[in-house]
Amino acid sequence: MPCDDPALVREQYACEDNLQARRDLYGEVSGPHAPDVLWKTLVEWQPTQVLEVGGGPGELSGRMQHELGASVSFVDISPRMVELACGRGIDAQVGDVQALPFADGQFDTVVAAWMLYHVPNLQLGLAEIARVLRPGGALVAVTNSVHHLRELRELIAYPTGWEETFSRENGEDLLRPHFARVDRFDMESVVTVRAREKLVAYRESISVETQPVPLDVELPFIVHGRTTIFVATT
Repeated sequence: MPCDDPALVREQYACEDNLQARRDLYGEVSGPHAPDVLWKTLVEWQPTQVLEVGGGPGELSGRMQHELGASVSFVDISPRMVELACGRGIDAQVGDVQALPFADGQFDTVVAAWMLYHVPNLQLGLAEIARVLRPGGALVAVTNSVHHLRELRELIAYPTGWEETFSRENGEDLLRPHFARVDRFDMESVVTVRAREKLVAYRESISVETQPVPLDVELPFIVHGRTTIFVATT
């Protein structure tokens, strides 16, 4: 089942537990940690009118609003994620990036962090993002390489398919029809997992059929994170 299947996405984000289990994998990271690099990118960009799409529990939107003084709007297809974002004081609503409920040129920045690979009609979603950006505005999009966490994916026989959506490898080609300039920033990190329970929790958080984590898996288990930030300007 591809990761842009609407039923899978609804199941995945009906609550925050699956997302948290995957985040917990990154407790010990060597090298650039993608969320930290994303935050530095936003601090340098200094957004003022921001839309975050598919923002999960809303931590990043909260930081942009409270620490950068930005006016932030937020949409997510998950009612639970919208509820959590509202609890952080964010102007959040249930919405779909393929049909954004905003005027043309309303924002100077759109943030799409680890979510564009979930969009069924990605070209429509990107067109909508470009529409709501003002001239000179930017989409800051985060995604992974097709080789991200390859060791873990091989361990549990994670099915292929997501790499055909939006990844490091194809992201620039997908963005260029909608944006005047696309810059790409790659990050490579090493994640050390010392407890089998974290591997099990990660595997159980995925709504596709995989193989169990072996009882005798060698620990610490080392995986390589390969993440990319695209900054696409209109």
